[in-house]
Formats: sequence, structure tokens, C-alpha cells
Amino acid sequence: MSADAATRVLFDEPGPRGRATIRLATIVAVVLVALLVAGAVWQFAVHGQLAAYKWQFFTYSAIVKTLIIDGIGNTFLATAVAAVVAFPFGLVLALGRLSTQPVLSKVSTAWIEFFRSMPMILVVYAFLLALPRFGVVLPVFWMLVVPMILVSSASTAEVFRAGIKAVDRGQWEAAQSLGMGPGLVLAQIVLPQAFRIVLPNLLTGLVSLLKDSTLGYVVSYGELMQQGKELVAYYHYMIQTYLVIALIYVLINWLLTRLAAYLQVRMGTRKAAAAPVAVDLEPAQ
Repeated sequence: MSADAATRVLFDEPGPRGRATIRLATIVAVVLVALLVAGAVWQFAVHGQLAAYKWQFFTYSAIVKTLIIDGIGNTFLATAVAAVVAFPFGLVLALGRLSTQPVLSKVSTAWIEFFRSMPMILVVYAFLLALPRFGVVLPVFWMLVVPMILVSSASTAEVFRAGIKAVDRGQWEAAQSLGMGPGLVLAQIVLPQAFRIVLPNLLTGLVSLLKDSTLGYVVSYGELMQQGKELVAYYHYMIQTYLVIALIYVLINWLLTRLAAYLQVRMGTRKAAAAPVAVDLEPAQ
């Protein structure tokens, strides 16, 4: 099914009046956003926040090292380690939930539903304040990364489960009719297709992990927000520092989102190209 056809299934295609209304609403929204941005810039200028000397300190090598190299580097490190562990663990949880073994399915379901409903910051505080009372003390890095893994694995498990269930059931039956066991069917036929289906969603999950890393300030881990907090305490340029940090996050998340959209289009194109072509086997009259 093409993207246009899928869209028409979700809602009726707007007529001329509807398209005109959508265009008008879009123009009004763009104008309002532009006015808000212009108003914010004007307020900054009136209160002297755009003065050159308040932005000049971003050219200092020490600031570049602290904010850009250390801050972004630590952010990427926490995000990468959490993703490397959480995504495979989420696949294991998805397979456990789909298992025909009742105990394994119930345990996996309970794990997924519990951590899906838990706010990330509560899990971080549990590792920071609660677990040390019972003698469980982790390094600062793992106080942030382990909660990221626990919460992300639960949401990723549901992504993998949806991808596995999206594979046509007829492929299971066809492979098993050829003598392939369930494990072989899963490993060689179902999981490769499911992975291609969920790859854009995994990149979206990577964006969520990147945002979750901002909670590193709770445990004083030196990610981007924590480095910015220390710069504000030392230089007292709060607006300038957090604006630069916000722009960095927007740029990184935009790049990841564009990559996810690109992969989604590529996967759709490849799937359409691999679709079977109907051939007329009747002899010509």
C-alpha cells in the first residue's frame, strides 16, 4: 500500500475548501511563531543579552572543550552504551512476551509494563538515593546509564514485538511446511524482516535516549546539560549558555530524525521493489 493510499485510509482527503483552510492555518501558525521569535530576540536585545561580550566566551578554547568536546562526548557515550545494551535486551523481552511458555511470557510482560509506566527520573533517583541504603552503590556513569537501559528496553520491546507481529503469518507457515523449526524460522526469516520494519523506530528511540541523558545532572554526570550548569555557575551567562545547548540538542535530534525518515522511505521503496509482479500465464489468443 502506498503512502497516499495509507493516508486516505486514515482520513478523508480534504476538498478545495479544506485545503484552503489548512493553508490558511499553516500561514497563521508560521506568522505567530515568527512573531514569537522576533519578540524574544527583541527582549534579549533590550535587556542587553545580545551584547557581543556575553557571547564572546564561547570562542575560548576552555569553553569549547568543556561544553562541546566533554559535554557532547559524554552525552554520546551514555546514549551509545545505553542503546547497545537496551536494544538487544528489548528484543529478548519481546521474544519472551511472545513466548508460548506462560511463566516467561508473564515475567517479560510484567517487566515491560512496569518500566514503561515508570518516569525515567524516578528510576534515576532510585539508583541515587534508595539503592545505596541497601549497599548498592554504582559509579556516577552507571547511575545514569542503567536507568536509561531499564526504561528504554521496555519501550523497545514493544517496538520489536510490533515488528515481529507485522511479518505475514503465512511466511511462518510456509517455512515450517518446508521442515524448518520455529527457532530457525525466527532467526532466518522473521527477525531480519522485523528489523527492517522497526529500524526507523529504533532511531526514534535513540533520540529519546539522547533526551533522557539530560538527566545526568541529577547524578552530576558530566553530560551536556551538567557542563552547561557548571558554566552558568562560573560565568553567570545563563541565557546564552542554555540557548547554545538547546540549539545543539535541536541540531542533533533533527539529524537523527531526518535519518529515521530517510531510512523509512528507503525501506518502503525497497519493499515496493521486492513486491511480486503479476504475470499472465495464459497463452496469447
